[in-house]
Amino acid sequence: MSVIERLNQDMKQAMKDKAATKLSVIRMVKAAIKNEEINKGSQLSEDEELSILTRELKQRRESLHEFEKANREDLVSKIHEEIEVLTSYLPAQLSEDEVRQIAREVIAQLGATSKKEMGKVMGAIMPKVKGKADGTLVQKIVSEILPS
Repeated sequence: MSVIERLNQDMKQAMKDKAATKLSVIRMVKAAIKNEEINKGSQLSEDEELSILTRELKQRRESLHEFEKANREDLVSKIHEEIEVLTSYLPAQLSEDEVRQIAREVIAQLGATSKKEMGKVMGAIMPKVKGKADGTLVQKIVSEILPS
Protein backbone atom coordinates (compact mmCIF):
# COMPACT_ATOMS: atom_id res chain seq x y z
CA MET A 1 0.00 0.00 0.00
CA SER A 2 1.41 3.39 -0.97
CA VAL A 3 1.94 6.21 1.50
CA ILE A 4 -0.94 8.25 0.11
CA GLU A 5 -3.32 5.27 0.35
CA ARG A 6 -2.30 4.73 3.98
CA LEU A 7 -2.80 8.43 4.68
CA ASN A 8 -6.31 8.33 3.18
CA GLN A 9 -7.23 5.23 5.15
CA ASP A 10 -5.83 6.61 8.40
CA MET A 11 -7.50 9.96 7.84
CA LYS A 12 -10.90 8.27 7.71
CA GLN A 13 -10.09 6.36 10.90
CA ALA A 14 -8.84 9.52 12.64
CA MET A 15 -12.12 11.24 11.77
CA LYS A 16 -14.09 8.35 13.26
CA ASP A 17 -11.88 8.29 16.37
CA LYS A 18 -11.99 12.09 16.66
CA ALA A 19 -8.18 12.12 16.88
CA ALA A 20 -7.63 15.82 16.18
CA THR A 21 -3.81 15.87 16.20
CA LYS A 22 -3.48 12.81 13.98
CA LEU A 23 -6.08 14.18 11.57
CA SER A 24 -4.32 17.55 11.43
CA VAL A 25 -0.91 15.99 10.71
CA ILE A 26 -2.33 13.69 8.02
CA ARG A 27 -4.04 16.63 6.32
CA MET A 28 -0.81 18.68 6.38
CA VAL A 29 1.17 15.81 4.85
CA LYS A 30 -1.47 15.17 2.19
CA ALA A 31 -1.45 18.87 1.31
CA ALA A 32 2.34 18.86 1.03
CA ILE A 33 2.23 15.80 -1.23
CA LYS A 34 -0.51 17.34 -3.36
CA ASN A 35 1.47 20.58 -3.73
CA GLU A 36 4.52 18.64 -4.89
CA GLU A 37 2.39 16.72 -7.40
CA ILE A 38 1.02 19.99 -8.77
CA ASN A 39 4.51 21.49 -9.02
CA LYS A 40 5.87 18.36 -10.69
CA GLY A 41 2.84 17.89 -12.93
CA SER A 42 2.55 14.15 -12.26
CA GLN A 43 2.18 11.50 -9.57
CA LEU A 44 5.00 11.26 -7.04
CA SER A 45 7.04 8.11 -6.61
CA GLU A 46 7.24 6.32 -3.27
CA ASP A 47 10.71 7.84 -2.72
CA GLU A 48 9.41 11.35 -3.35
CA GLU A 49 6.55 10.79 -0.90
CA LEU A 50 9.07 9.57 1.69
CA SER A 51 11.16 12.69 1.06
CA ILE A 52 8.16 14.85 1.88
CA LEU A 53 7.47 12.87 5.07
CA THR A 54 11.12 13.21 6.06
CA ARG A 55 11.04 16.95 5.40
CA GLU A 56 7.89 17.34 7.52
CA LEU A 57 9.49 15.33 10.33
CA LYS A 58 12.63 17.45 10.19
CA GLN A 59 10.55 20.63 10.46
CA ARG A 60 8.79 19.23 13.55
CA ARG A 61 12.09 18.27 15.18
CA GLU A 62 13.45 21.77 14.59
CA SER A 63 10.28 23.26 16.08
CA LEU A 64 10.57 20.91 19.04
CA HIS A 65 14.10 22.13 19.71
CA GLU A 66 12.98 25.77 19.61
CA PHE A 67 9.95 25.16 21.85
CA GLU A 68 12.11 23.33 24.39
CA LYS A 69 14.55 26.27 24.46
CA ALA A 70 11.63 28.64 25.05
CA ASN A 71 10.15 26.39 27.80
CA ARG A 72 6.84 26.04 25.94
CA GLU A 73 5.72 22.72 27.42
CA ASP A 74 2.23 23.07 25.92
CA LEU A 75 3.68 23.14 22.40
CA VAL A 76 6.36 20.53 23.15
CA SER A 77 3.76 17.86 23.94
CA LYS A 78 1.78 18.70 20.77
CA ILE A 79 4.92 18.47 18.61
CA HIS A 80 5.83 15.14 20.22
CA GLU A 81 2.41 13.79 19.15
CA GLU A 82 2.93 15.09 15.61
CA ILE A 83 6.39 13.50 15.42
CA GLU A 84 4.89 10.19 16.58
CA VAL A 85 2.27 10.32 13.82
CA LEU A 86 4.84 11.15 11.14
CA THR A 87 7.28 8.42 12.18
CA SER A 88 4.53 5.82 11.84
CA TYR A 89 4.58 6.43 8.06
CA LEU A 90 8.35 6.19 7.66
CA PRO A 91 10.24 2.92 7.24
CA ALA A 92 11.93 1.51 10.33
CA GLN A 93 14.83 3.75 11.30
CA LEU A 94 18.38 2.43 11.18
CA SER A 95 20.29 2.27 14.43
CA GLU A 96 23.43 4.33 14.91
CA ASP A 97 25.53 1.17 14.55
CA GLU A 98 23.84 0.29 11.25
CA VAL A 99 24.46 3.80 9.91
CA ARG A 100 28.07 3.61 11.08
CA GLN A 101 28.50 0.27 9.22
CA ILE A 102 27.03 1.70 5.99
CA ALA A 103 29.26 4.78 6.32
CA ARG A 104 32.39 2.64 6.72
CA GLU A 105 31.45 0.55 3.66
CA VAL A 106 30.85 3.63 1.49
CA ILE A 107 34.06 5.30 2.66
CA ALA A 108 35.99 2.12 1.83
CA GLN A 109 34.34 1.86 -1.62
CA LEU A 110 35.11 5.47 -2.45
CA GLY A 111 38.56 5.37 -0.92
CA ALA A 112 37.86 8.60 0.95
CA THR A 113 40.76 9.64 3.14
CA SER A 114 39.88 13.07 4.54
CA LYS A 115 37.03 15.38 5.50
CA LYS A 116 37.59 17.20 2.20
CA GLU A 117 35.73 14.29 0.56
CA MET A 118 32.77 14.52 2.93
CA GLY A 119 30.43 15.80 0.20
CA LYS A 120 31.24 12.87 -2.05
CA VAL A 121 30.71 10.40 0.83
CA MET A 122 27.43 12.00 1.93
CA GLY A 123 26.20 11.97 -1.68
CA ALA A 124 26.82 8.22 -1.85
CA ILE A 125 25.37 7.38 1.57
CA MET A 126 22.15 9.39 1.57
CA PRO A 127 20.38 7.44 -1.21
CA LYS A 128 21.09 4.23 0.73
CA VAL A 129 19.56 5.51 3.96
CA LYS A 130 16.82 7.73 2.51
CA GLY A 131 13.90 7.83 4.92
CA LYS A 132 15.64 5.37 7.23
CA ALA A 133 18.11 7.69 8.96
CA ASP A 134 18.30 11.36 9.85
CA GLY A 135 20.79 13.29 7.71
CA THR A 136 22.22 15.03 10.77
CA LEU A 137 23.07 11.67 12.34
CA VAL A 138 24.67 10.45 9.11
CA GLN A 139 26.74 13.62 8.82
CA LYS A 140 27.90 13.32 12.44
CA ILE A 141 28.95 9.70 11.95
CA VAL A 142 30.76 10.37 8.66
CA SER A 143 32.67 13.28 10.19
CA GLU A 144 33.70 11.05 13.13
CA ILE A 145 34.96 8.31 10.80
CA LEU A 146 36.79 10.50 8.27
CA PRO A 147 40.17 11.78 9.48
CA SER A 148 40.85 15.53 9.39
